[in-house]
Amino acid sequence: MTISTDETFAADTDSPWLVGNARLIDLSGQLLGAHVAHAGLIMFWAGATTITEVTRFTFGVPMYEQKLILLPHLATLGWGVGAGGEVIDTYPYFVIGILHLVASAVLGAGGLFHVFRAPRILYNGGGQVAKFHYEWNDPKQLGLILGHHLIILGLGAFLLVLRAMFFGGIYDTNLGDVHLISNPTLNPVTIFGYLFGIKDGSWTPLGMASVDNLEDVIGGHIWIGFILILGGAWHILVQPFGWVRRLFPIQSGEEILSYSLLGLGLMGFIYAVFAGYNTTVFPREFYGESRLLMANIQFFLGVLALLGFGWHNWRSRHTN
Repeated sequence: MTISTDETFAADTDSPWLVGNARLIDLSGQLLGAHVAHAGLIMFWAGATTITEVTRFTFGVPMYEQKLILLPHLATLGWGVGAGGEVIDTYPYFVIGILHLVASAVLGAGGLFHVFRAPRILYNGGGQVAKFHYEWNDPKQLGLILGHHLIILGLGAFLLVLRAMFFGGIYDTNLGDVHLISNPTLNPVTIFGYLFGIKDGSWTPLGMASVDNLEDVIGGHIWIGFILILGGAWHILVQPFGWVRRLFPIQSGEEILSYSLLGLGLMGFIYAVFAGYNTTVFPREFYGESRLLMANIQFFLGVLALLGFGWHNWRSRHTN
């Protein structure tokens, strides 16, 4: 059987630019290419911005006064930082920037391959390629894709854990230095209490952003890493239950995109609270005292993602 490419999602609209990559919604190979190419663009931005910030970095001047965007995050991870949060070496930043540029080239090549050489629909490629094809109303295949994404996210959480516990440590503003987190908090009452705003037995409106020590931060990443990996394995092996499919109906890529944007919106709001109020995850040494602009940008992006959720969710209900 060969699946036709004659009709795509954008065929029924006079504004395909507004639909974006949804025009590829029935072309699994082309959509994969766009997905990989977007990852390459993100990597390129991160690498190029990091290198640019390294070239104009001034020692002895706080990062926030230099209006740096990415280097404060790398410094928070303990790269190139000494006592008191003083940057003593920018070479690690340069290496990280170059690695991102190399990764962007690989991802960009992968995206071009899927656009120009690979089958437009993976099913038509046959063999192993066909196994990666998906239909939007096939819960088993979508569960397989979701499961692998969750596992990769879980492994990403453990990369931070490994860095903090075994490979150099991260910057602790409470101690004013980089050190290994040798005793992360694993008590589920403490860790999951943050989800309900419970900190030291009292409720706080800051919720997770009330965390004030890196032991809890790294312990939380250990928990979330295991949850993501176990959740990924679950979705690979078990199809969504009927009540889940009724609660989150999926008949097209529009629904999946809308749910993804809803998740991004939630992350944007959480990030805004952390950026504005938390000095453990966002140390004053690198981000300064006033982070209102950074918090507002994240809040705006959260609102934008939430509007995107509403737009694509509405389209999913009027174009199916």
